[in-house]
Amino acid sequence: MATILAIETSCDETSIAITRDGKLLANIINSQVEFHQKYGGVMPEIASRLHCENIALVLVEALEKSDVKLEDIDAFAVTRGPGLIGALHVGLQAAKTLAMLYQKPLIPVHHLAGHIYANEFHSPLKFPLLAVVVSGGNSELVLMKDHFDFTVIGRTRDDAIGECYDKVARVLGLPYPGGVPIDRLAKEGQPTYDLPTPLMGVDTYDMSFSGLKTNVINLVHKLKQREEKLRIADLCRSFQEVAVSVVVQRTIKAIKEFQVKQVILAGGVSANSHLREEMKSVAQKLGVHISIPPLWCCTDNAAMIAKAAEHLYKRQVFADLDLGVDSNWTIENWDEF
Repeated sequence: MATILAIETSCDETSIAITRDGKLLANIINSQVEFHQKYGGVMPEIASRLHCENIALVLVEALEKSDVKLEDIDAFAVTRGPGLIGALHVGLQAAKTLAMLYQKPLIPVHHLAGHIYANEFHSPLKFPLLAVVVSGGNSELVLMKDHFDFTVIGRTRDDAIGECYDKVARVLGLPYPGGVPIDRLAKEGQPTYDLPTPLMGVDTYDMSFSGLKTNVINLVHKLKQREEKLRIADLCRSFQEVAVSVVVQRTIKAIKEFQVKQVILAGGVSANSHLREEMKSVAQKLGVHISIPPLWCCTDNAAMIAKAAEHLYKRQVFADLDLGVDSNWTIENWDEF
């Protein structure tokens, strides 16, 4: 094993983690959420500027907490993509600079691979497995027959589920990010609003959330025009049950078809309490192992990048210093850079 320093700057968290022999020594996260809340979403230019301001401070804090010196690092890992291109550049330039100065390997890590491997902080991966990757930018079902063997069997055709949560929260007047307030209010409401289930009856692993989002927005506008009372908790419950059911239905179908041993949740939306409960129920009924990452590891962080990098270090998957970012990097092409 080795001592790895990992950098994550794909969106609005500046994070640096250090692991040694698989043990997490530090995982420092500087979140920008409060800066973006006023805009109802992440402003890419602001995110990039804040990463520039924060990354040196986060690096110092990570080194202090881990009691590790830069010369003790065996490899520098970094999120190469996907993500916001400007934000990714900040992290990559920092990692390349450190790798050059200390003459150590540079490890490019796919952001979604990081989310998947974050589960190793909870339990080992058991193959074949199905990774349910759900976040603000991604909604994918990934089949894995071995380490770093990724096959995407289904993805969203439009909005990601987390993006849909944010946009629904905005029209309801709830704060950004929308997942937490919707999940909280859903517990207080009843599913009294009739909302359509996207791609119902279609034989596919693909998902769709744009139509559901649009239906909620139109419903809210219609009620306002009619001056009818909007029961926000009930609408949150109605929306969440449909959105989560889209993911759960396809998970059940995949478990049966591919005979997986394990289902793992990954990404920011894996923190959703209703999704966690539904997935646990499905796993119990179908007799498969379920792995759900701890809440601290659901949102973007460098610890997950370090965990994936540990496997890449063993494989000697290193990049040259002319490496560039790829905001649209696909997980199936994780080794093409």
